[in-house]
This record gives sequence, C-alpha cells and structure tokens, in this order.
Amino acid sequence: MTHTDTEHRGLWETERALLHHLRTVRRRDRGLKPEKPGDGLTSGQRIADQVAATMGSWSFIIIQTTILFFWIVLNVTAYIQHWDPYPFILLNLALSFQAAYAAPFIMMSQNRQQDIDRKEAEHDYRINIKAELEIELLHEKMELLHQKIDLLKDKEVLALTESIQRLCDQGQTPKAQR
Repeated sequence: MTHTDTEHRGLWETERALLHHLRTVRRRDRGLKPEKPGDGLTSGQRIADQVAATMGSWSFIIIQTTILFFWIVLNVTAYIQHWDPYPFILLNLALSFQAAYAAPFIMMSQNRQQDIDRKEAEHDYRINIKAELEIELLHEKMELLHQKIDLLKDKEVLALTESIQRLCDQGQTPKAQR
C-alpha cells in the first residue's frame, strides 16, 4: 500500500467518523421540539427585542416625526406659550435621552440576533458537510459498482472466449479425424 493510499484511507476513515457523528447529532436533534421565538428569553432580552422592534418600525418613525413637527411649530409660532424656544434645548435633551436609552436596547437585541444567526450558520455548515460526505460516499459506492460491473464483464468475456475456443477446438477435432 502506497503512502497516498494510506493518506486516502485515513481521510476516508476520518470522513466516515465525522459523518457518523453528524448523523448521530441529527438523530438526537430530530427528537427536540423546535424553539419558539420567545422561549428561554430573560425579561431583559424580551424588553430589548420589543424596544428594537418598536423603534425600528415605520409607525414609530411617523409618530416621532409628527411629535417633533408639532413641537417645533408650536414653539416657533407662539400660538401658545414658548416652553422650548429656538434652539430647542429641551427637545435636544429629550432626543439625546431617547438615543442614550435606545442604543443599548438595540445593541442587546442585535447581539442576541447575531448569536442566533451564528448558531444557524453553524447548523447550515454541519448540514453542508454532511451532504458533501454523503455525496462522496455515493461516489465511492458508484465507483465500486462500476468496478464490479467491469469485473463481471471481464469474467463474462473470458467465459465467452473460452466457450468459443472450446467450440473451435471441437470443430477442428472432427475434421482431423475424417
């Protein structure tokens, strides 16, 4: 056995072991219930997700834009008493306060979503590896079948050749006797 054959055999054994492990994990995972989006979340994670979902919606943007518009219009036109005259320091303070509290909530939600995406990517990678190994095993089986077919063809051709030779020998023997 050559060094290359030894390397291939070791590689095949490693791949087979990995495939066996992936199959075992898959069988184990089949018995698990699929996780619901809110299962196993802490109250902080649920709040962070809700805040991020709310602040990332069109309704929030439209409502906030409407409030800011009326705030500015009411303070500029003096329709009522100016509680925040130009340059709108109170409005800037409120928006800064909102941004200071919104950013950590959004970051927590994004970090959790990143963890979920990473787990899904790892799962997809395992499935891809398993599919690749399954395809390699199918190729090996097909190659073995081709080898067996070729061997059977060779045996059949040899048997037919021997039969033809025997028939030819039998055909020549009676002529020699005549």
